[in-house]
Amino acid sequence: MSIPLTPVPVPDRVMLLAGGARLEPIWRNALGGLTFRVGPTPGGTEDRYVKWGPRGDETSMDAEAKRLAWAGTYARVPRVLEHGSDATHEWLVTVALPGQSAVAPRWIAEPETAVAAVGRGLRVLHDALPVDACPFDWSVESRIANAARRGIRVSDALVEPPDADSLVVCHGDACCPNTLLDADGEFAGHVDFGALGVADRWADIAVASMSTEWNYGPGWEDALIEAYGLRPDRERLVYYRDLWNAT
Repeated sequence: MSIPLTPVPVPDRVMLLAGGARLEPIWRNALGGLTFRVGPTPGGTEDRYVKWGPRGDETSMDAEAKRLAWAGTYARVPRVLEHGSDATHEWLVTVALPGQSAVAPRWIAEPETAVAAVGRGLRVLHDALPVDACPFDWSVESRIANAARRGIRVSDALVEPPDADSLVVCHGDACCPNTLLDADGEFAGHVDFGALGVADRWADIAVASMSTEWNYGPGWEDALIEAYGLRPDRERLVYYRDLWNAT
């Protein structure tokens, strides 16, 4: 997963959705999906993002659209304009939130600021989203069942998770690129909610802190957890990272 550094062919569907507006590729994922920033159309006032990628079994852009519609009542998340699919691919169009990804070049060069903002932002998200009102599940059981449907069998060691510390509505993919920062390096919002659902908060914290090494290099994991407001729980960190990697 990375910011494209070379020209990216623009899919026909994305060209159609852009309606002649300026397109800028900003992200490519490991499955071949692409995200483009789209400038305002003539007479329009809002920049948009278009996510486009192959249909998959783990989650879908239809699922993300539903989650964004729900979460938008409580948290700073993108507003969905439209979504759809064909036989092979799917797409999602949202209004652009202010801010830059926490892995934009500026923030890669300022990891202390970025990591702290990601940790604080994750805590803000967890505190804002009401567990009792959430219709979506991201429990260990649901994740293992989802993996089984895709032909993945997890080890017996992962079937029994540690006791839940605190149930929250988890982001579901809390890697650092999915947090937005404002010009001052403060948390500005979150994106990419295809797996949002109720789970132990360490399911998100483990992945967010693990992703610091991929994006900023070693040594930042505990700083993110401390910015969230906790001390590292090594047992839960190991378990939820192993589950992430297995599923």
